[in-house]
Amino acid sequence: VESAIVMIAFVIVAAALAFVVLNMGFSTTQKAKTTIGSSLGEASSSLEIAGKVTALGNVTQAKLEVIGIPIKIASGGESVNLNAATAAVKYISNSVEYDNIYAGTLTEATDGDDDNGSGEWLSMELATDDAADADLYITEDPYDANGIPASTKAFVYWTVNNNNNDILDQGEHAVLAIAFRSADQPSALDKVRAEILIPTGAALSIERQVPSVTTTVVDLG
Repeated sequence: VESAIVMIAFVIVAAALAFVVLNMGFSTTQKAKTTIGSSLGEASSSLEIAGKVTALGNVTQAKLEVIGIPIKIASGGESVNLNAATAAVKYISNSVEYDNIYAGTLTEATDGDDDNGSGEWLSMELATDDAADADLYITEDPYDANGIPASTKAFVYWTVNNNNNDILDQGEHAVLAIAFRSADQPSALDKVRAEILIPTGAALSIERQVPSVTTTVVDLG
């Protein structure tokens, strides 16, 4: 009887220890899963390029005045807040480097004179006109004759807008427009690079080489 009691005690202790070990193993596995998921989210960008990058070319000067980069949320990506308080745009070319040229987003609430009534702009020309109204984001509209901004700035406008705010959601499309001051305007063979820095996830990097500027609409690929 005593041997049986001792054996039962050993079995109970062993079962308790096994439960503790298994519980610790499950807890560690869950933490590892959470860490891996978080790391993958930080390593991948929620943004992706949504089409061809185009620019307004000054044929006489053989330079670019504005670049438009279409963007959207990547498949499976989370919504991104593009408010100037949470996002930034770094710009690098052959001759200049700016840590942050981002001014903000065009919405119906900020300035929507040239939108289609729902916070969507049908062209970059209409968007830059609104961005220059009352010096909202740029001081001059590059599409106007001799319209050269005083400083190089970037802003976002929507081409597909579902809720008219600063947040880019799945199904929405936006364009990052970069308007250049005279000294920063890229010319043929210059390499331009922009990085969209967002609150969560990796930055979206865009790099293009400027071709010969022979037309007002320049395809950067």
